Amino acid sequence: MPRRRYEVREPANRAEPTVAVTPTERTTELSQALPEPLAGNVFFVLRGVRAKFSSDAADCAAADSRDFLILDALGGQDWASQVDLAERLGINRTIMVQVIDRLEERGEVRRTRDPGNRRQYVLSLTDRGRAVLEDRRLTVEERGARLTSALTREETARLDALLARLLPESARPLVQGTENLVAQADLRLRRQGDDKLAGTGLRLRFYRPLSALVAAGPCAQQELAEVLAITGPAASQLVDELVKAGLVRRGRDPHDRRRYALEVTDPGRKALTVIAVAVQELANEVATLLGPGGEDALRTLLLKIEPTAAAY
Repeated sequence: MPRRRYEVREPANRAEPTVAVTPTERTTELSQALPEPLAGNVFFVLRGVRAKFSSDAADCAAADSRDFLILDALGGQDWASQVDLAERLGINRTIMVQVIDRLEERGEVRRTRDPGNRRQYVLSLTDRGRAVLEDRRLTVEERGARLTSALTREETARLDALLARLLPESARPLVQGTENLVAQADLRLRRQGDDKLAGTGLRLRFYRPLSALVAAGPCAQQELAEVLAITGPAASQLVDELVKAGLVRRGRDPHDRRRYALEVTDPGRKALTVIAVAVQELANEVATLLGPGGEDALRTLLLKIEPTAAAY
């Protein structure tokens, strides 16, 4: 299929020739215009690495990493309190209930009343749950080895140790394997960022698209998706959310008047300022958790796994 070209058409009375811009060239321009936090903050790089892990997990029967995390935690022992397990893993209680409900419906987890405390549930694996856990452990280990093949054994151990620092201390013994550590660290940092924006109606995930659009100006939705390294459907859902919130509007693409382009509204620019404060606060907290030199070391190791994650 021939490569499509976007043409910037000048008015008829101008003598300059028409300038043709290929999709690749335009996307490169956008990537270069992104502000430093998108390439520098560990949690954005982490997001890109998790996306790579997730895209490689299509063969996995249960895609939700929390499912496996809880099955794995129950693999060594029954858990006397559902609430306690949620707190140990750093999982919101409401989400914990939803996950346990799902696992119970699939026949993988059994939830029974604690005879000593009728308000608590004892969680245990069923025979089906143990079989699923063993199968998933093997799959996760094989996939993890494949995805971290660019790292030495020592580097993988260092990466796991750094990722563990981003988790609650109580959760660290329960989260094993690079893939699980990446997923849980990503979830925790996203939640911390959103907590800082509580009451504003804003989310940490708005920072990347708003930053890209402010830095580079109006662009097509497809180009934005490529710059942020997300799928078309994911970009569409994100843009719809931003448009509904009044932070972004769809105008005409200056590179092709037949298409729509996205641009940030004045409320969107103000929102970006608010989100940027939360991003900086989260970055400071991450640096503290990782300790001296830890942030640079973690970024370097993550980028060995997924070099394109810097632009995610």
